[in-house]
Amino acid sequence: MKKFDNFLGSLEVLCKADREKASIDEIYRTGVIGQFNLTFELAWKALQETLRQHGVASADVGSPREILKLGFLHSFLADENTWLSMLKSRNLSVHIYSEIDAETLVNAVFDNYIDAFRRFESTLRQKIEEIEN
Repeated sequence: MKKFDNFLGSLEVLCKADREKASIDEIYRTGVIGQFNLTFELAWKALQETLRQHGVASADVGSPREILKLGFLHSFLADENTWLSMLKSRNLSVHIYSEIDAETLVNAVFDNYIDAFRRFESTLRQKIEEIEN
């Protein structure tokens, strides 16, 4: 599935990010935030496509929040608080004007969001296999 493959590629790049470098280099930190945003965008779109393939008709249209809610409802996502926090972080990231806010987001990426993306990858692989078999 193309959307899942795009998500995997973006996650792979995000996982290569160096936390120490992000803590001292403003441009690098900005890149980590941008890569997080891209990975999140691709994740919810891959979720939407997989939900559709599983016959969830209400997944045909919807905002990221609505698609995430469907993901929780249909057991595609487990950690609602983390995913809603990611959504909020993604939405606020375009309004980061201070280094403290940027550092807070980057720390959340390294401390929570990458692990959530990895769990999502595993779950989505299983859901895609269910469709193919």
